[in-house]
Amino acid sequence: MGGRQVRAARQLLTEALDGEFPEHERVLAARTVIAELGSPDRLLELTAELASGEGDPEGCARLSYRHVLGFDKLLLIDGGPHHMLRAHLWHAGRGAVGKEDIHNHRSPLASYVVRGRLTMELYAPEPDGGVKADRYQESLSDESADWLLEPAGPSRLRLTHVAQYAAGSTYALPAHTLHRAWTETAEPTVTLFLETGSGRRRHTDVFTAAGPHPGAVPKVPLRVEEYLSELASLAELLGSS
Repeated sequence: MGGRQVRAARQLLTEALDGEFPEHERVLAARTVIAELGSPDRLLELTAELASGEGDPEGCARLSYRHVLGFDKLLLIDGGPHHMLRAHLWHAGRGAVGKEDIHNHRSPLASYVVRGRLTMELYAPEPDGGVKADRYQESLSDESADWLLEPAGPSRLRLTHVAQYAAGSTYALPAHTLHRAWTETAEPTVTLFLETGSGRRRHTDVFTAAGPHPGAVPKVPLRVEEYLSELASLAELLGSS
């Protein structure tokens, strides 16, 4: 199911990432794949194909939503437990755009900055100093798609690295890496985001200095027509870059 670009992307992801191999090798493979799929012409063709209804619009719409920090997460290709390819789109002036909470992920990831710019900070635990933060364990509800946040006590973190990624840049991180990223550009920022790995963690760690979090944060999936409209707008944006 799917057009030429959808089939080619699925084949590339499957050949490069399916199977069992060490995390450091998976991180490198993910970075190579995301750079290939994120090239402007290829991503434009893939997005336009998906916007026309190719692929799995119903299934991908159910796993696409508007994030509380003001960016859209659009699932492009669902590789089940092995990989998920998403487009992240930040709109200037929409929602509470700003710095994320410090967090890690369930599996290794790679990202390609298609347009705009991202700033990223990396952190490490620091028992005797650093920044005070409240730690939560984040998981997904068995009954719904909501995020569940369970308090896990106070913590301290040390900033270890700061970087800016302009259009054309890639980065990849092991699952446990603590980080946060944000954009401050006036124009929309687009990244291609790849989650990979069948041995995903049940929980992630979230650290915040902004006060208590609610126990659950709802995910509201996009309707199919919304999803296809967002993809069409994304294709138009990529075509104008």
